Amino acid sequence: MQIAGVEFRVNHPVLALGSTDWLPVLELGGEAAVGCDTHAAVRVQAQVQLIKVRLFTEPLDEGLGPDPSFTTVFEGPISLADGRLVVGDVMGVTRFVNLIGEAGRRRIRVTVDEPGWNAAAVDISVGPKL
Repeated sequence: MQIAGVEFRVNHPVLALGSTDWLPVLELGGEAAVGCDTHAAVRVQAQVQLIKVRLFTEPLDEGLGPDPSFTTVFEGPISLADGRLVVGDVMGVTRFVNLIGEAGRRRIRVTVDEPGWNAAAVDISVGPKL
């Protein structure tokens, strides 16, 4: 089920998502996305257009879930310290916070329309508490 949708203008080509805890330094190198225990960083298109982000929780509705044509760039468990998921640019200029549920670890899957520097749409799927 889609629970949120937002559009960001980002000045830096990295979108971060994860816990409300302090964002650690995540080196992307040549990857489209990387993650750690509390956050994921996703390469996106900066300063050109708005970045569309949609947030989904399971169970996913038939036909109303993440775009199936998108490419998965990150999938793994992320610990949400207070049950909230933060999405925003790494410079801290734009930030969206959504209460997902109880604190704890959840499986997160991030898909994008075009992996790398040209990503302009990001779908985030949050699974049940692990």
